[in-house]
Amino acid sequence: MGAPLSVVGAESSGTWTVVPAQREVRATATAADTDFAEFVRIALPGLLRYGHALTGNPHDAADLVQTVLEKVGSRWLGRRAFCDEPLAYVRKAMANAHVSLWRRTRRESLVAELPDNAFEQFDRLDNEPLWQALRGLPPRQRAVIVLRYYEGLSEAEIAETLGISKGTVKSQASKALVTLRSSLEGR
Repeated sequence: MGAPLSVVGAESSGTWTVVPAQREVRATATAADTDFAEFVRIALPGLLRYGHALTGNPHDAADLVQTVLEKVGSRWLGRRAFCDEPLAYVRKAMANAHVSLWRRTRRESLVAELPDNAFEQFDRLDNEPLWQALRGLPPRQRAVIVLRYYEGLSEAEIAETLGISKGTVKSQASKALVTLRSSLEGR
């Protein structure tokens, strides 16, 4: 299939590019490789924004996008045969991967000493009340809110993307908005 891809970026400028993970690039590319590369080139900025909203920071977002694109890229030719909306498919895969990771790592481990974070780079949105409140939502509610208000998708598109019913989209959005409203009013 296609060459493995890596996501690299410059946080300060907000630019991201996809580069081959290996130094050698094949001289000839198949139509499927070109098709996937073009899809990634067009969709990457939006996928990184969506990933950032899901994970809460750009580094985890880049990891999430890279993981999902590697999986999708390895099966691109077969997926294109039955998937009319590859962007919706990738968004759903990102949401599923994020929820799976959250489930595996949600247990906190206590440490005797706090790590020294003096030199850690901070995300410029970390101190924004809305982003803090968004991070407090359960993963599915966060995904619904991000897709609805950040990506501008309709309820039907969100339902298709996440593989849930329109009623579930409405109820998750309603619950999330109540939680966000109470969280932001309490500040």
